[in-house]
Amino acid sequence: MKWFFAVLALALVGTACALSQMKTNSTAATAPAACATDGSVSACGLPSNVIIDMAKAKTQHTDEEWRRLLTPIQYDVARHQGTEPPFHNEYWDNHADGVYFSVCSDTPLFDSRDKFESGTGWPSFTKPIEKAFVEDTVDKSYDMVRTEVHCSIDGAHLGHVFDDGPPPTGLRYCINSASLKFMPRKEYDAWVAKNGLPLAATAPTPAK
Repeated sequence: MKWFFAVLALALVGTACALSQMKTNSTAATAPAACATDGSVSACGLPSNVIIDMAKAKTQHTDEEWRRLLTPIQYDVARHQGTEPPFHNEYWDNHADGVYFSVCSDTPLFDSRDKFESGTGWPSFTKPIEKAFVEDTVDKSYDMVRTEVHCSIDGAHLGHVFDDGPPPTGLRYCINSASLKFMPRKEYDAWVAKNGLPLAATAPTPAK
């Protein structure tokens, strides 16, 4: 009889270990590995330092004009590759249906239907609306190798893309709210009906 209880105890221990491992694996699969929110050094929370080829950008302004067009945080992030704080930005918790444009031009970049809860504190998307509008550059700053993303039309720094996203792409575009402006779906549909899906975008009119 003693051997029976010994075997039963071993079986229960094995089951508990298996469940614990399953829980660990599940957590690891859903938590973005690159963007710690517990005070650790975060690949999402650091600025970028890449050279964006503005010669190809269709929308261009002088530095003084960008300062007039944008708010201080927009200017710092979009034009100088800064990073806004997690959970303290405009769109990280935005669940409205619509489209996110570049803050530096009328270029639709991301659809809310491709937005997901990443737990990082920044807006996260599985893909851009049109890949041609979002270019990437290898970012080796801070002793890391990251993939910086920016708007091809106006050169605005957007954030980074990581390979720890959900299906179907497996990608996570971690984007700064300061680089985006949101348009509700109804307004976007009217905008498309009037303008079509642009292959070349226009910049906002400089503030006077």
